[in-house]
Amino acid sequence: METLAAATMLFLIMDPLGNLPIFMSVLKGIEPARKTKVVMRELLIALIILMMFLHSGQALLDFLQIEQETVSIAGGIILFIIALRMIFPKPGGVMNLPQGEEPFIVPLAVPMIAGPSTMAALILLANQEPQQMTQWSLALLAAWFASAIILLMSNKIHGWLGEKGLRAVERLMGMILVMIAIQMLLNGVSSYAKHLMQL
Repeated sequence: METLAAATMLFLIMDPLGNLPIFMSVLKGIEPARKTKVVMRELLIALIILMMFLHSGQALLDFLQIEQETVSIAGGIILFIIALRMIFPKPGGVMNLPQGEEPFIVPLAVPMIAGPSTMAALILLANQEPQQMTQWSLALLAAWFASAIILLMSNKIHGWLGEKGLRAVERLMGMILVMIAIQMLLNGVSSYAKHLMQL
């Protein structure tokens, strides 16, 4: 698989357009001047985590005796909880944070950007063709950069949609995210069941 094809695949898995309403919802209680810094910080944290997973993810999972299916199941559960909070919002927002308090690592860096699907894809690339780690690193950087541009435009998109539009998109994306979370959970359970049957 060439670098461009790998970058495109990773970009689609990261799904920055799908994550945009979640980012806007989580950050809506934060001052606009601070939002860009928070998004950039979370993007950088996610990039570090993804690079670590690309270069040592399988070794880490092996060391901790964690199956790849576990990563998928855990990610599905977290996304499901976030989706329910989007559909049935509380005063503290999606993450139930006090007004003005910044999210840190969860849920923006993990699992929104550095999600279980992206981590699994990176582990797969590294295992299939370990001699092309430079190409995979460049592909990850390209996908991350494209996602960063979209997510850093969240302020402008928030202005275009307005509060009512944002609430509508948030609930719609919450419904979609419920389905994604359940599918991720089912994929993890199904894969683990197949793994057990092969033992």
